[in-house]
Amino acid sequence: MNTISGKNKVCAVIPFFNEFIGLRKVILDTLPFVDNIILIDDGSVDGSSETIPDNEKIILLTHKKNTGKGAAIKSGLEESIKRGFDISVTLDADLQHPPECIPEFISSLDNFDIVVGNRLGDLKKMPLQRIISNKLTTFILRLKTKVDLKDTQCGFRAFRNGILSDILPDFPGYEAESEMLIKAAKKNFRIGFIPVPTIYAGEKSKLKPVKTIIGFLRILFI
Repeated sequence: MNTISGKNKVCAVIPFFNEFIGLRKVILDTLPFVDNIILIDDGSVDGSSETIPDNEKIILLTHKKNTGKGAAIKSGLEESIKRGFDISVTLDADLQHPPECIPEFISSLDNFDIVVGNRLGDLKKMPLQRIISNKLTTFILRLKTKVDLKDTQCGFRAFRNGILSDILPDFPGYEAESEMLIKAAKKNFRIGFIPVPTIYAGEKSKLKPVKTIIGFLRILFI
């Protein structure tokens, strides 16, 4: 297997929906660590796109209406495949995923096909309802996949692009991130985890609990 050390072309895939406050900072902080950034504006109506810096390394995809995080991630990863990148790193635009962790994600791909951030070692700053939902869903998916999964809900991830076509999500919402892990486990792809900080600043979550629970239950049958 080829190692990562500077030989591969890396892109960041950042979906966003109404992230006027944090988007520009996330982009500027991410640019030093990747070759390109693929942004997916998933139907924002708050002017988020107007905050995007003028930089030739940025690729912007636009959904005319809000389709869901899973659908936005799929659009970005498909674009990454089409453009011939070797590695894709997904992160959120709400300042919860520190881009300075990207090099560790990339280097960890020397030993894995997928690397996922693990926030469950640092629970002091995580809201109680998130702790409960993360631990419960991770436990259920660990039983289903028979893989020692650590944090199935973290969207801060790195992928070898060679496996992406086999694990692209079909579900449009937040459940897509769990779906991708289930598909990866079925293909016996190697899934690794690295510690990442837990960052919450009191921002209002866009997650809709009932819809998300229904989506999660549906993926258990794939």
